[in-house]
Amino acid sequence: MKAVIMAGGFGTRIQPLTSSLPKPMIPLMNRPIMLHIVELLKSHGITDLVMLLYHQPLVIKNFFRDGSEFGVKITYVTPLEDMGTAGAVKAAEKYLDERFIVISGDLLTDFNLEKIIKFHDEKKAKATITLTSVKDPLQFGVVITDKEKRIVQFLEKPGWGEVISDTINTGIYVFEPEILKLIPAGENFDFSQNLFPLLLEKKEPLFGISAKGYWRDIGNTDSYREAHHDIFKGRVEIRIDGARQNFSDRDIRLGADVRLDSQAELSGMVVVGDNSQITGNPQIKDCVIGRNCTIEEGVKLSRSVIWDNVYLKKGTKISDSVICNNVRAAQGVVIEEGVIVAEHTSIGEDAYIKRDVKIWPRKVIEGGATVTANLIWGEKWRKLLFEGAIVKGLTNVELTPEFVAKLGCAYGTSLAKGSFVLVGRDASLSSRMLKRSFLGGILSAGVNVRDLKMIPTPVMRYKLNTYGEVGGIYFRQSTDDPAVTEIVFLDGDGLNFSGTMGKNVERIFFKENFRRAHHREPGGITELPQVVDFYREGFLRGIDRNLLRKRNMKIVVDFNFSPAGQILPTFLNDIGCEVISLNAYVDEERGARVVEEKPEGLQQLSKIVTTLDAAAGFWLDPDAEQITLVDDAGKIYEPAELLPLLVSLMLKSADSGSIAVPVSAPSVVEQMAMEKRCQVIRTKSSERAMIEASLSPESIMACSMDGQVSFPVFQPAFDGMYAVARIIELVAISERPLSKIAALLPQRAFLQTRIPCPWEMKGGIMRKMSEDSLEKEATFIDGIKVLFGDDWLLLLPDQYRSFIHLVAEAREHKSAQKLIDEYRSKVDRWKKELSSQ
Repeated sequence: MKAVIMAGGFGTRIQPLTSSLPKPMIPLMNRPIMLHIVELLKSHGITDLVMLLYHQPLVIKNFFRDGSEFGVKITYVTPLEDMGTAGAVKAAEKYLDERFIVISGDLLTDFNLEKIIKFHDEKKAKATITLTSVKDPLQFGVVITDKEKRIVQFLEKPGWGEVISDTINTGIYVFEPEILKLIPAGENFDFSQNLFPLLLEKKEPLFGISAKGYWRDIGNTDSYREAHHDIFKGRVEIRIDGARQNFSDRDIRLGADVRLDSQAELSGMVVVGDNSQITGNPQIKDCVIGRNCTIEEGVKLSRSVIWDNVYLKKGTKISDSVICNNVRAAQGVVIEEGVIVAEHTSIGEDAYIKRDVKIWPRKVIEGGATVTANLIWGEKWRKLLFEGAIVKGLTNVELTPEFVAKLGCAYGTSLAKGSFVLVGRDASLSSRMLKRSFLGGILSAGVNVRDLKMIPTPVMRYKLNTYGEVGGIYFRQSTDDPAVTEIVFLDGDGLNFSGTMGKNVERIFFKENFRRAHHREPGGITELPQVVDFYREGFLRGIDRNLLRKRNMKIVVDFNFSPAGQILPTFLNDIGCEVISLNAYVDEERGARVVEEKPEGLQQLSKIVTTLDAAAGFWLDPDAEQITLVDDAGKIYEPAELLPLLVSLMLKSADSGSIAVPVSAPSVVEQMAMEKRCQVIRTKSSERAMIEASLSPESIMACSMDGQVSFPVFQPAFDGMYAVARIIELVAISERPLSKIAALLPQRAFLQTRIPCPWEMKGGIMRKMSEDSLEKEATFIDGIKVLFGDDWLLLLPDQYRSFIHLVAEAREHKSAQKLIDEYRSKVDRWKKELSSQ
């Protein structure tokens, strides 16, 4: 039997360890990761290997050669371009004329491969996927099997709302050779995204086996360190070079020609490579030290990985960190947990490197310096730049001008040279500063900018939804924390960035694979002074001005110091409304009000509405995309109350159509829609998912649970400014005050809460919830929603924070509270069970 080892990845996520090495060649216990895979295959009688290479192939070839030194036969295949996982295997088709196993060259595992192959044979499978359970399934492909272990569903790198199990694809497969006929030649083709769905579609025998044992994807620096920790703790056994010393209470392995002074204090597991010197009385516990290293007296090393040719001077202290080849640390250096120091770096005396800092190759750190940020971009290291469509951070601390300039360059590189994008901002000075830094980066990549300057977000979305630009970027101050700036990325249709778009920019950013325009070809900056007039024309076309002029309705709008206050009052006057504007001026130094100020502001708005006998009041959030409604009686509507009210208003004026709402929306929406023969489309909770669901010609409205409303007849985007005018028009059509309309709505109890949940437990909680719901009626659109007749409960993991949300609806408040309490207890019990495993 043959084996195919996937060894072509770039290792972007594990940088800077892969600055000069392909990821499979990173040392693990002083031996390349892929060598451990070769030995695992050999131990199970598989010695005919095909290695698929792409990135830095010569490093791998020079080490393994023909494989004879390691007791195997190796054939190398190097595709001319990145063909995807399945496409790369297709390139080796002529060598694969019998059953073969595929395994990644950057895994650490002790799975019994013979059992996996036997399972494949017994099931008469064409393809078998090896599965295992992990704490965090988000970064892997979740696989669902039936009782016969036949695969029925794939969730490729899902969001938390989609995770219904923590059983994931390990990247170890067994295939029959005829499977290669399904892979098109010369095309980019992926196992998880293309081949396996095709097998499901064709109903081919595709099975999954849950393997027992140790498995770890060494995909990032944290996982690399944790793999060593697991070896130190004896959780996985691998071959380790060096003679084991005769100590009963510790595991010490010494290579050839090692000098170890008798005063040295070694404990736990310590591995020392050939020709290294440990002098004086250093304290070393659970560490790997490479070849040709020098460790002087007074050094303290704990749970660290030291590569080759490293010199650590007296008094250096390193804890749970990785020091790459040819690093020099002078006397008194302190390196905290989680630090990565890449090759050829020189660290001066008494330098202090703070926790989790990553230092790229060939850097010089001056003596006495305190390094608090990564030495490449000048900001705190991030595993992911994007939270949905947003990059955010502390202004001038995490989002510095140099960081944002590189982000602009990465974004520009992802676009075609010479294309145009829109850039805008809110009223804050921080947004203006960072926007200007971003412009420099995007221009350097040869992309042109149409600068809208200070503008409400819906105006930018409206322009993008027409023609001329391939994307947009909006800078705004966070309402949760005024010290934080948020950068919102939009696609060419004005929708929030998709996950794929964000990952593309991240890949360019972290690899620093920027496109630099020729000195005659940088992008240019122009302005669009007529963009507000363009928006105004569409705005007024979408409203029945004659009706509103007849009614002459009075409304109160709190503009929250946003740019919308400069344009919306005029629009509302034009359609016949009497507008009382609050906080309609822009204060760049003050900025918008933060979340904590909103309750008081709403109370003031309510009093003004009732005092002036206004038809309604509106609180417009600073981005002009969210509203809070106050009715004629002064009632302030929570999002769960606003959504049914808006649906009711819309249904009174529409004969038919569809309405998009998130899975967590109250069920009274369906109850009302049925009476008008309208369709309700339930979506995931993300803004993009709701807007995409509203793109069909039948759609009349999309509504979120955060006060966001979209009327696709005007534009497929959440637009708080248009929503104000449209809601007033709908009230005029109904010929009833808002308070009277609300009083007629079906009444049900709607409760929601959130429970703290560590990230590493989310997958396990979802698996427990899935198992608990097997005999119940449930849906899995976003999270897991369990139905109890007309009542229901939704368990939804937060995508970006360490929480799990519980949402319940019932006929009575008591029943809804009972559901919340019951599932809160279940989650608490599941957390205890998972923590004890």
